[in-house]
Amino acid sequence: MKFLLFTFVGVVHLLSTNSGKAIYRNGISQKTFQEIKEEIACYGDVAKAIINLAVYGKAQNRSYERLALLVDTVGPRLSGSKSLEKAIQIMYQNLQEDGLENVHLEPVKIPHWERGEESAVMLEPRNHKMAILGLGSSIGTPPEGITAEVLVVTSFDELQRRAPEARGKIVVYNQPYTNYSSTVQYRVQGAVEAAKVGALASLIRSVASFSIYSPHTGVQEYQDGVPKIPTACITVEDAEMMSRMVSRGNRIVIQLKMGARSYPDADSFNTVAEITGSKYPEQGAMDDGGGAFISWEALSLIKDLGLRPKRTLRLVLWTAEEQGGIGAFQYYQLHKANSSNYSLVMESDSGTFLPSGLQFTGSDKARAIMEEVMSLLKPINITQVFRAGEGTDINFWIQAGVPGASLLDDLHKYFSFHHSHGDTMTVMDPKQMNIAAALWAVVSYVVADMEEMLPRS
Repeated sequence: MKFLLFTFVGVVHLLSTNSGKAIYRNGISQKTFQEIKEEIACYGDVAKAIINLAVYGKAQNRSYERLALLVDTVGPRLSGSKSLEKAIQIMYQNLQEDGLENVHLEPVKIPHWERGEESAVMLEPRNHKMAILGLGSSIGTPPEGITAEVLVVTSFDELQRRAPEARGKIVVYNQPYTNYSSTVQYRVQGAVEAAKVGALASLIRSVASFSIYSPHTGVQEYQDGVPKIPTACITVEDAEMMSRMVSRGNRIVIQLKMGARSYPDADSFNTVAEITGSKYPEQGAMDDGGGAFISWEALSLIKDLGLRPKRTLRLVLWTAEEQGGIGAFQYYQLHKANSSNYSLVMESDSGTFLPSGLQFTGSDKARAIMEEVMSLLKPINITQVFRAGEGTDINFWIQAGVPGASLLDDLHKYFSFHHSHGDTMTVMDPKQMNIAAALWAVVSYVVADMEEMLPRS
């Protein structure tokens, strides 16, 4: 679970050696699909044991309690902050105490941006203090702030049509929420598009599926050659109110103050832990608050049952995911020479609510195998395999040909709290986390223990 912006993320990967018939040579399996299907079916009892331990046994609610302890102890973990480094050291110690293997920290450089004090006050047509959150990497305003008239638009197209009206104003985007991938473009590019037409600042309607007057923050990106202007997110309610006001002919004036500031890149770490493979230790399989903790839980469940897969299971808690996978990219650069040893990369970055299934990206043959693996989860009635397994932190590996998977759950609920002050432990359901952890553990163990790696395209 992420709180606000720039949290560390974790992933599980499955690693493999380049010898024996454990891998596909030139994409050719040493086994028929029927043989692979029969091999997977033999994991039925192991899958049930993992599910029973995670959902009904002594490990139930463990991932929730572990996450709650970290969140309650450390709080928000922004990139470059002391809280993030404290969280990393706590996790490093926790993973060692849990008896996992090869626990270590890998140094990375990450962005350091601080939001500072901020406020937005409507001065006309009435006095109204607005809830805002500065967007990641935004510049600040002058100390006296920016006081200007508002131009409300609902799309980039409308902004272009009304470009002459935007100069010297604060652009407010009241774009409708369709889905995250489409609507988030206003958060990411809103400041640049407003600056191009001479705006002094931009305020973005929060990219959220539901709102109870809660701003939802996130990263934004400046563009070379375009002036940098301050930018922040506002609530859905305030964006819609201002849209109604201007439709009645009201003139809106806002005073915006932002103390945001960027600092030199900070030293940080990716956190790594493993269960070393018994037969192919250099081969292997691989998330963000809740995702990080179900990934840790997956390794704990496997260890508690005395299981050791043929391939190594590696947990990576990557830092600075929100700015485009900074920690994950540096990890990839350090380990990409071994990409042929990776059987599967898995990421959980969309919450740990009740899973709908697994999203997967890979060859048709690999998909067919994953469908058989997911059939082992019939006891908890979660067996579907969907498309689009990509994730910010695993895309580097997927682009290199490694099969990838992501956990799919209730995205409407996720984006109701995503990057907001409401992203707290109250959102989490320990029973749903148990089920997510069981799914994660079954999939990662079976893929890591099969005789052959997943086939590539």
